[in-house]
Amino acid sequence: MQVSVETTSGLERLMTVSVPAERIDQDVNKRIQQTARTVRIDGFRPGKVPAKVVKQRYGKGIREEVLGQVVQETFYQALQQEEINPAGTPAIEFTKDAEGENLEYTAKFEVYPQIELADFSSAEVEKKTAEVKDADLDQMIDTLRKQQADWAEVEREAAQTDRVRIDFEGFVDGEAFDGGKGEGMDLVLGSNTMIPGFETGLVGAKAGDDVELNVTFPEYYQAENLKGKDAVFKVKVHTVSEQIPAELNEEFFEKFGLEEKTEEAFRSEVRKNMERELKQALKMKLKDQVFSKLLEVNPVDVPAALVDNEIDALRRQAITQFAGPDSDMDPNMLPKEMFSEQAERRVKIGLLMQEVIKSGELEADEDRVRSTLEEMAETYQDPQQVIDWYMGNEEMLGQIKGLVLEEQVVDQLLASAKVSEVEVSYEDAIKPEQQAQAEEEAAE
Repeated sequence: MQVSVETTSGLERLMTVSVPAERIDQDVNKRIQQTARTVRIDGFRPGKVPAKVVKQRYGKGIREEVLGQVVQETFYQALQQEEINPAGTPAIEFTKDAEGENLEYTAKFEVYPQIELADFSSAEVEKKTAEVKDADLDQMIDTLRKQQADWAEVEREAAQTDRVRIDFEGFVDGEAFDGGKGEGMDLVLGSNTMIPGFETGLVGAKAGDDVELNVTFPEYYQAENLKGKDAVFKVKVHTVSEQIPAELNEEFFEKFGLEEKTEEAFRSEVRKNMERELKQALKMKLKDQVFSKLLEVNPVDVPAALVDNEIDALRRQAITQFAGPDSDMDPNMLPKEMFSEQAERRVKIGLLMQEVIKSGELEADEDRVRSTLEEMAETYQDPQQVIDWYMGNEEMLGQIKGLVLEEQVVDQLLASAKVSEVEVSYEDAIKPEQQAQAEEEAAE
């Protein structure tokens, strides 16, 4: 077997493999002999079919099977011989496959990048710290009370956070359009359920009022025929209701499954949940920042095949999240462009993490795996049952070990970085990073 490898561009390789005709012929003849012993052909006794007859009838198909098997075997032999680590499935093309001649084929594929980690000591990392203050706890409890609120009709003008019951119909250029009509709809003002201008236009309206709203559909609106169009909505207001937050009583505490149905126990449980959420949010923000710095100091090319695989995974994840795990929607309906940037980032981080793990000889710390499991189990009614389930499920336990190993990578990188602590509010700490960035950009 002869092998030659050519770098076509970046991480792409073109490998040419030549296999002696003798090997192909031997494998084909062997397969014909095996077939002759088992095949049934009219006019011949079982096991007595001449090889010549078998070759006439089945020779082409047998040769194709042998070529496929030989390519599979020799491709991986060639990779080992050349010490190549491929990424993704190769594109195989026969360049010579005539009977009696040497078999020659090319395999086009990408390889994993060679990574030499840069010094991380120059990286500046901002570690955010925060705590749950009494005011944060009061605000959270107020939010929970509003989520369980009742509604009471009022005779006054509608204000933000009020609920109005309305009929409406929309018109563009004087013509009604599909999907622009509703009857008996309950709308909470300030919920941003409707397009910009609709809800604010109803502030000040009273039950019985007819209101005409002049609004503009946003450019990102889902209906192509309405993007950026001016519209008029004719609205009939039937009722205005104000929110009556739930009382802090036993009935309210019962909804949260508390054994001790007192305000003190409720406040303690809410604070505990907030602190757990805060700890996780701060950890995620720190990890995201460390990985961003890791990418910054280690520019790396990634195989397109790995990015495509990650895009497929993100597509399936999106379908599961928005349509449910049993959805039969085709993930390929979602454009690749929606996920390409996120997928490329995840692949780069994954490759760099592997190098950190390899260079640091890291393994998931068993004590941290156990403590992570215990923290997760705290939120369940029977924590020990959850722990036992994970410990008895190798696949799920592997996911926990992966999370712990990821944290150990972050710790190792932080140990050599320039870290400064910055105290932030609880609200800012738990705010998603994308939302925080968008708000900063809007303020500039």
